[in-house]
Amino acid sequence: MKLVFLERKSIGMDIDISKMEDFGELTVYDDKLSEENLQRIRDAEVIIASKSRLDEATLSSAKDLKLICDFATGYDNVDIKYCRSRGITVTNVSDYSTSTVAQHTFALLLNLLEHISFYDDFVKSGKYEKHDSFSYYGNPFLELSGLTYGIAGLGNIGKRVASIAKAFGCRVIYYSTSGKNSNSEYEQVSFDKLLKESDIISLHCPLGPKTYHMMDREAFHKMKSSAILINVARGAVVDNEALYEALIKGEIASAGLDVVEGEPIRGDNPLTRIKDSGKLIITPHMAWGSVEARSRLLDMVYENIKAFIKGESLNVVS
Repeated sequence: MKLVFLERKSIGMDIDISKMEDFGELTVYDDKLSEENLQRIRDAEVIIASKSRLDEATLSSAKDLKLICDFATGYDNVDIKYCRSRGITVTNVSDYSTSTVAQHTFALLLNLLEHISFYDDFVKSGKYEKHDSFSYYGNPFLELSGLTYGIAGLGNIGKRVASIAKAFGCRVIYYSTSGKNSNSEYEQVSFDKLLKESDIISLHCPLGPKTYHMMDREAFHKMKSSAILINVARGAVVDNEALYEALIKGEIASAGLDVVEGEPIRGDNPLTRIKDSGKLIITPHMAWGSVEARSRLLDMVYENIKAFIKGESLNVVS
């Protein structure tokens, strides 16, 4: 088989992908498919990709294409209807990054909650050695225990985050963005109640018509001024302009983001103007990418291809 691996850099150059050669001739490109480089997939029987737009315009010339393997859980980059009309199988991967995204959620939260950057700077700046006491509380912080932890999207990652928050002693509430989720272990609430009662809100929902700019100006107006927002879902779930205004005006206390609107972040994104890491922390869409998670992801793509060849089904979305 002829396999084309797009966006090689997205999985990290430290992850060995050579085992994909088990299935045939492997051609690798570091970047995404575009209108200028459509010849890359012309002879492909299998495409492995993540963010490349794979629709009729890009796939029509790939006459031998049989399988698309998205190395991501979301597959909104693929025109499923067109693939069905062509008999092209589409697979994705899921639940490979639950542990690491949950871990990163609390890395962001605890940094903001306990003002780690502030206190680290206090010591490294030389101020601590001149201080007249062994302790310093220049930026008061709270315990997680007793706080209300609100979760939007109680899928695999949301449930893992909920269990950790519960272990910290939080009251956990959640809002089902799909309206289909029901979990008796935690209190299900309306979006309005989530906004008004949560001390922390973390987002773990997919991006879609219902969740696009779900966190907008109106939502931030309803939140506590002491609240912390964590977004490890998708950038456009949060209106970045509205978040900037909410942070500048003090409508919420702080935010930790692993995702933004437009990635890599654009220079005109207003959030780039906030340099105070006590108010805003942004990491470069890497919460999912521990070494273990990226290795699992590649293994799952490998198994999808193997299952396809054997006529078995595994994570088939079309």
